[in-house]
Amino acid sequence: MKKELGTFLLLVVLCIVVAILNPQFLSGANLQNMARLVGAYGIFSIGLGLIIITGGIDLSVGSIFSLLGVLLSIMLTEWHLPSALAVLAVIAIATGLGAFHGLLITRLNLQPFIVTLCGLLFYRGLARFIANDETKGFGSAAGFETLQRVATGSVFHVPTPFVILVIISIVMWFVLHRSIYGRYLFAVGRNEVAARYSGINSRLVITSAYIIMGVLAGIAGIVFAFYTNSISPSSHGNFFELYGIAAAVLGGCSLRGGEGSIVGILIGTALLQVLQNLVNLLGIPSSLNFAVMGAVILMGVIGDQFLQRRNAAA
Repeated sequence: MKKELGTFLLLVVLCIVVAILNPQFLSGANLQNMARLVGAYGIFSIGLGLIIITGGIDLSVGSIFSLLGVLLSIMLTEWHLPSALAVLAVIAIATGLGAFHGLLITRLNLQPFIVTLCGLLFYRGLARFIANDETKGFGSAAGFETLQRVATGSVFHVPTPFVILVIISIVMWFVLHRSIYGRYLFAVGRNEVAARYSGINSRLVITSAYIIMGVLAGIAGIVFAFYTNSISPSSHGNFFELYGIAAAVLGGCSLRGGEGSIVGILIGTALLQVLQNLVNLLGIPSSLNFAVMGAVILMGVIGDQFLQRRNAAA
Protein backbone atom coordinates (compact mmCIF):
# COMPACT_ATOMS: atom_id res chain seq x y z
CA MET A 1 0.00 0.00 0.00
CA LYS A 2 2.95 2.33 0.65
CA LYS A 3 4.09 2.00 -2.96
CA GLU A 4 0.64 2.88 -4.31
CA LEU A 5 0.34 5.85 -1.98
CA GLY A 6 3.74 7.18 -2.98
CA THR A 7 2.92 6.84 -6.69
CA PHE A 8 -0.45 8.50 -6.18
CA LEU A 9 1.13 11.47 -4.39
CA LEU A 10 3.64 11.76 -7.24
CA LEU A 11 0.74 11.74 -9.72
CA VAL A 12 -1.09 14.51 -7.84
CA VAL A 13 2.05 16.66 -7.60
CA LEU A 14 2.80 16.13 -11.29
CA CYS A 15 -0.75 17.12 -12.29
CA ILE A 16 -0.50 20.30 -10.21
CA VAL A 17 2.87 21.21 -11.74
CA VAL A 18 1.69 20.59 -15.31
CA ALA A 19 -1.51 22.57 -14.70
CA ILE A 20 0.53 25.52 -13.41
CA LEU A 21 2.99 25.41 -16.29
CA ASN A 22 0.22 25.06 -18.89
CA PRO A 23 -3.44 25.68 -17.91
CA GLN A 24 -4.45 23.90 -21.13
CA PHE A 25 -3.85 20.69 -19.15
CA LEU A 26 -7.19 21.17 -17.38
CA SER A 27 -9.19 21.83 -20.53
CA GLY A 28 -12.09 19.48 -21.22
CA ALA A 29 -10.66 18.29 -24.54
CA ASN A 30 -7.27 17.47 -23.02
CA LEU A 31 -8.75 15.66 -20.03
CA GLN A 32 -11.02 13.64 -22.32
CA ASN A 33 -8.13 12.64 -24.53
CA MET A 34 -6.05 11.64 -21.52
CA ALA A 35 -8.93 9.60 -20.12
CA ARG A 36 -9.24 7.83 -23.48
CA LEU A 37 -5.53 6.96 -23.49
CA VAL A 38 -5.51 5.92 -19.83
CA GLY A 39 -8.42 3.61 -20.64
CA ALA A 40 -6.74 2.05 -23.67
CA TYR A 41 -3.34 1.59 -22.03
CA GLY A 42 -4.81 0.57 -18.69
CA ILE A 43 -6.75 -2.36 -20.14
CA PHE A 44 -3.69 -4.28 -21.29
CA SER A 45 -1.48 -2.97 -18.45
CA ILE A 46 -3.70 -4.88 -16.01
CA GLY A 47 -3.01 -8.07 -17.97
CA LEU A 48 0.71 -7.38 -17.96
CA GLY A 49 0.52 -6.70 -14.23
CA LEU A 50 -0.98 -10.15 -13.59
CA ILE A 51 1.82 -11.78 -15.58
CA ILE A 52 4.46 -9.81 -13.68
CA ILE A 53 2.86 -10.86 -10.38
CA THR A 54 3.47 -14.50 -11.40
CA GLY A 55 7.12 -13.64 -12.04
CA GLY A 56 6.75 -13.57 -15.83
CA ILE A 57 6.93 -10.96 -18.56
CA ASP A 58 5.32 -10.34 -21.96
CA LEU A 59 7.24 -8.45 -24.63
CA SER A 60 4.95 -9.31 -27.53
CA VAL A 61 2.03 -6.99 -26.76
CA GLY A 62 2.84 -4.28 -29.31
CA SER A 63 3.35 -6.79 -32.11
CA ILE A 64 0.09 -8.52 -31.19
CA PHE A 65 -1.68 -5.15 -31.53
CA SER A 66 -0.21 -4.77 -35.01
CA LEU A 67 -1.36 -8.25 -36.03
CA LEU A 68 -4.83 -7.80 -34.53
CA GLY A 69 -5.25 -4.38 -36.13
CA VAL A 70 -4.38 -5.73 -39.58
CA LEU A 71 -6.70 -8.72 -39.17
CA LEU A 72 -9.57 -6.58 -37.85
CA SER A 73 -9.26 -4.20 -40.78
CA ILE A 74 -9.25 -7.06 -43.29
CA MET A 75 -12.23 -8.77 -41.61
CA LEU A 76 -14.34 -5.61 -41.66
CA THR A 77 -13.34 -3.89 -44.91
CA GLU A 78 -12.40 -6.79 -47.18
CA TRP A 79 -14.24 -9.83 -45.89
CA HIS A 80 -17.20 -7.73 -44.66
CA LEU A 81 -17.77 -9.89 -41.60
CA PRO A 82 -20.42 -8.77 -39.08
CA SER A 83 -18.92 -6.51 -36.42
CA ALA A 84 -19.70 -8.89 -33.55
CA LEU A 85 -18.09 -11.82 -35.36
CA ALA A 86 -14.96 -9.80 -36.20
CA VAL A 87 -14.60 -8.65 -32.58
CA LEU A 88 -15.04 -12.20 -31.25
CA ALA A 89 -12.53 -13.52 -33.79
CA VAL A 90 -9.91 -10.93 -32.83
CA ILE A 91 -10.34 -11.55 -29.10
CA ALA A 92 -10.25 -15.32 -29.70
CA ILE A 93 -6.99 -15.02 -31.66
CA ALA A 94 -5.42 -12.91 -28.91
CA THR A 95 -6.63 -15.38 -26.27
CA GLY A 96 -5.17 -18.26 -28.26
CA LEU A 97 -1.81 -16.51 -28.49
CA GLY A 98 -1.84 -15.94 -24.73
CA ALA A 99 -2.61 -19.62 -24.12
CA PHE A 100 0.17 -20.58 -26.54
CA HIS A 101 2.68 -18.45 -24.62
CA GLY A 102 1.54 -19.92 -21.31
CA LEU A 103 1.86 -23.50 -22.54
CA LEU A 104 5.33 -22.94 -23.97
CA ILE A 105 6.43 -21.46 -20.64
CA THR A 106 4.84 -24.07 -18.37
CA ARG A 107 5.05 -27.26 -20.46
CA LEU A 108 8.42 -26.77 -22.16
CA ASN A 109 9.91 -24.76 -19.28
CA LEU A 110 10.97 -21.95 -21.61
CA GLN A 111 11.80 -18.53 -20.19
CA PRO A 112 8.93 -15.99 -20.56
CA PHE A 113 11.44 -13.43 -21.85
CA ILE A 114 12.51 -15.71 -24.72
CA VAL A 115 9.00 -16.88 -25.60
CA THR A 116 7.51 -13.41 -25.80
CA LEU A 117 10.59 -11.90 -27.45
CA CYS A 118 10.17 -14.46 -30.23
CA GLY A 119 6.49 -13.50 -30.32
CA LEU A 120 7.44 -9.83 -30.66
CA LEU A 121 9.43 -10.63 -33.80
CA PHE A 122 7.10 -13.28 -35.25
CA TYR A 123 3.78 -11.43 -34.90
CA ARG A 124 5.21 -8.20 -36.30
CA GLY A 125 6.62 -10.06 -39.29
CA LEU A 126 3.34 -11.94 -39.78
CA ALA A 127 1.37 -8.69 -39.69
CA ARG A 128 3.63 -7.16 -42.33
CA PHE A 129 3.31 -10.28 -44.50
CA ILE A 130 -0.48 -10.43 -44.27
CA ALA A 131 -0.78 -6.71 -45.08
CA ASN A 132 1.88 -6.88 -47.82
CA ASP A 133 3.65 -4.20 -45.77
CA GLU A 134 0.84 -1.79 -46.65
CA THR A 135 -1.09 0.43 -44.25
CA LYS A 136 -4.54 -0.87 -43.40
CA GLY A 137 -7.46 1.18 -42.13
CA PHE A 138 -11.21 1.45 -41.70
CA GLY A 139 -12.03 4.32 -44.04
CA SER A 140 -15.47 5.73 -43.34
CA ALA A 141 -16.38 2.63 -41.29
CA ALA A 142 -19.27 1.89 -43.64
CA GLY A 143 -21.20 -1.09 -42.31
CA PHE A 144 -19.65 -1.08 -38.85
CA GLU A 145 -20.36 2.44 -37.62
CA THR A 146 -21.74 1.16 -34.30
CA LEU A 147 -18.52 -0.70 -33.52
CA GLN A 148 -16.50 2.41 -34.32
CA ARG A 149 -18.73 4.53 -32.04
CA VAL A 150 -18.34 2.02 -29.21
CA ALA A 151 -14.54 1.98 -29.58
CA THR A 152 -14.06 5.73 -29.99
CA GLY A 153 -17.18 7.34 -28.52
CA SER A 154 -18.21 8.51 -25.06
CA VAL A 155 -20.77 7.69 -22.40
CA PHE A 156 -22.04 10.89 -20.74
CA HIS A 157 -18.88 12.66 -21.97
CA VAL A 158 -16.67 9.92 -20.51
CA PRO A 159 -14.60 8.14 -23.22
CA THR A 160 -15.73 4.57 -23.82
CA PRO A 161 -12.23 3.05 -23.32
CA PHE A 162 -12.14 4.61 -19.85
CA VAL A 163 -15.57 3.15 -19.04
CA ILE A 164 -14.38 -0.28 -20.24
CA LEU A 165 -11.27 0.09 -18.07
CA VAL A 166 -13.35 0.89 -14.99
CA ILE A 167 -15.51 -2.22 -15.52
CA ILE A 168 -12.49 -4.47 -16.12
CA SER A 169 -10.67 -2.96 -13.12
CA ILE A 170 -13.57 -3.67 -10.77
CA VAL A 171 -13.81 -7.28 -11.97
CA MET A 172 -10.05 -7.84 -11.82
CA TRP A 173 -9.81 -6.23 -8.37
CA PHE A 174 -12.17 -8.86 -6.99
CA VAL A 175 -10.36 -11.59 -8.92
CA LEU A 176 -6.90 -10.58 -7.69
CA HIS A 177 -7.62 -9.37 -4.17
CA ARG A 178 -10.76 -11.18 -3.07
CA SER A 179 -10.54 -14.65 -4.59
CA ILE A 180 -8.60 -17.87 -4.03
CA TYR A 181 -7.29 -17.58 -7.58
CA GLY A 182 -5.72 -14.23 -6.69
CA ARG A 183 -3.98 -15.81 -3.70
CA TYR A 184 -2.65 -18.52 -5.99
CA LEU A 185 -1.24 -15.88 -8.36
CA PHE A 186 0.67 -14.20 -5.53
CA ALA A 187 1.82 -17.52 -4.10
CA VAL A 188 3.19 -18.71 -7.46
CA GLY A 189 4.93 -15.38 -7.96
CA ARG A 190 6.61 -15.47 -4.56
CA ASN A 191 7.82 -19.06 -4.81
CA GLU A 192 6.57 -21.36 -7.55
CA VAL A 193 8.18 -24.49 -6.09
CA ALA A 194 6.68 -23.90 -2.65
CA ALA A 195 3.29 -23.17 -4.23
CA ARG A 196 3.43 -26.41 -6.17
CA TYR A 197 4.31 -28.44 -3.07
CA SER A 198 1.42 -26.82 -1.21
CA GLY A 199 -1.00 -28.24 -3.75
CA ILE A 200 -1.38 -25.31 -6.16
CA ASN A 201 -1.38 -26.19 -9.86
CA SER A 202 1.25 -23.59 -10.68
CA ARG A 203 1.29 -24.46 -14.39
CA LEU A 204 -2.41 -23.80 -14.71
CA VAL A 205 -2.18 -20.57 -12.72
CA ILE A 206 0.66 -19.20 -14.86
CA THR A 207 -1.00 -20.24 -18.12
CA SER A 208 -4.27 -18.63 -17.02
CA ALA A 209 -2.46 -15.33 -16.42
CA TYR A 210 -1.24 -15.33 -20.03
CA ILE A 211 -4.75 -16.22 -21.22
CA ILE A 212 -6.22 -13.26 -19.32
CA MET A 213 -3.50 -11.11 -20.84
CA GLY A 214 -4.61 -12.34 -24.27
CA VAL A 215 -8.25 -11.43 -23.65
CA LEU A 216 -7.34 -7.93 -22.44
CA ALA A 217 -4.87 -7.46 -25.31
CA GLY A 218 -7.65 -8.36 -27.74
CA ILE A 219 -9.97 -5.72 -26.26
CA ALA A 220 -7.22 -3.09 -26.14
CA GLY A 221 -6.10 -4.00 -29.66
CA ILE A 222 -9.56 -3.19 -31.03
CA VAL A 223 -9.63 0.12 -29.17
CA PHE A 224 -6.19 1.14 -30.45
CA ALA A 225 -7.01 0.11 -34.02
CA PHE A 226 -10.04 2.40 -34.13
CA TYR A 227 -8.26 5.14 -32.18
CA THR A 228 -5.55 5.42 -34.82
CA ASN A 229 -7.95 4.44 -37.66
CA SER A 230 -4.83 3.47 -39.59
CA ILE A 231 -2.64 0.44 -38.97
CA SER A 232 0.90 0.46 -40.31
CA PRO A 233 2.08 -3.11 -39.64
CA SER A 234 5.69 -2.02 -39.23
CA SER A 235 5.01 0.57 -36.52
CA HIS A 236 1.53 0.12 -35.01
CA GLY A 237 1.89 -0.72 -31.32
CA ASN A 238 5.66 -0.25 -31.26
CA PHE A 239 7.01 -0.37 -27.67
CA PHE A 240 3.51 -0.54 -26.16
CA GLU A 241 4.68 -3.41 -23.97
CA LEU A 242 7.10 -0.98 -22.32
CA TYR A 243 4.22 1.31 -21.35
CA GLY A 244 2.42 -1.62 -19.75
CA ILE A 245 5.51 -2.86 -17.93
CA ALA A 246 6.35 0.65 -16.72
CA ALA A 247 2.78 1.19 -15.49
CA ALA A 248 2.83 -2.09 -13.56
CA VAL A 249 6.27 -1.46 -12.04
CA LEU A 250 5.38 2.11 -11.08
CA GLY A 251 2.16 0.81 -9.57
CA GLY A 252 3.98 -1.53 -7.20
CA CYS A 253 4.34 -4.76 -9.18
CA SER A 254 7.71 -6.30 -8.43
CA LEU A 255 9.60 -7.78 -11.37
CA ARG A 256 10.57 -10.57 -8.98
CA GLY A 257 6.91 -11.56 -8.79
CA GLY A 258 4.52 -11.94 -5.89
CA GLU A 259 3.61 -8.26 -5.48
CA GLY A 260 1.20 -5.84 -7.11
CA SER A 261 -2.30 -4.43 -7.11
CA ILE A 262 -4.95 -3.32 -9.60
CA VAL A 263 -5.18 0.14 -8.06
CA GLY A 264 -1.42 0.54 -8.31
CA ILE A 265 -1.41 -0.43 -12.00
CA LEU A 266 -4.12 2.14 -12.70
CA ILE A 267 -2.17 4.85 -10.90
CA GLY A 268 0.97 3.89 -12.80
CA THR A 269 -0.90 4.06 -16.12
CA ALA A 270 -2.29 7.50 -15.30
CA LEU A 271 1.14 8.74 -14.24
CA LEU A 272 2.70 7.68 -17.54
CA GLN A 273 -0.02 9.40 -19.56
CA VAL A 274 0.39 12.61 -17.55
CA LEU A 275 4.13 12.43 -18.26
CA GLN A 276 3.43 12.05 -21.98
CA ASN A 277 0.94 14.89 -21.84
CA LEU A 278 3.55 17.02 -20.12
CA VAL A 279 5.98 16.34 -22.96
CA ASN A 280 3.37 17.46 -25.51
CA LEU A 281 2.08 20.52 -23.67
CA LEU A 282 5.50 21.90 -22.78
CA GLY A 283 6.85 21.48 -26.28
CA ILE A 284 9.50 18.97 -25.26
CA PRO A 285 10.72 16.99 -28.32
CA SER A 286 8.60 13.85 -28.70
CA SER A 287 11.80 11.91 -29.32
CA LEU A 288 12.37 12.12 -25.57
CA ASN A 289 9.26 10.02 -24.89
CA PHE A 290 11.23 6.80 -24.76
CA ALA A 291 13.97 8.43 -22.67
CA VAL A 292 11.30 9.38 -20.14
CA MET A 293 9.93 5.83 -20.28
CA GLY A 294 13.34 4.30 -19.66
CA ALA A 295 14.02 6.63 -16.76
CA VAL A 296 10.62 5.85 -15.23
CA ILE A 297 11.17 2.08 -15.41
CA LEU A 298 14.65 2.46 -13.93
CA MET A 299 13.33 4.56 -11.04
CA GLY A 300 10.62 1.98 -10.39
CA VAL A 301 13.12 -0.90 -10.30
CA ILE A 302 15.52 1.06 -8.05
CA GLY A 303 12.64 1.92 -5.71
CA ASP A 304 11.58 -1.73 -5.59
CA GLN A 305 15.16 -2.78 -4.81
CA PHE A 306 15.40 -0.19 -2.05
CA LEU A 307 12.14 -1.34 -0.43
CA GLN A 308 13.18 -4.99 -0.66
CA ARG A 309 16.45 -4.29 1.16
CA ARG A 310 14.76 -2.17 3.81
CA ASN A 311 12.13 -4.85 4.47
CA ALA A 312 14.86 -7.50 4.67
CA ALA A 313 16.82 -5.39 7.15
CA ALA A 314 13.72 -4.86 9.28
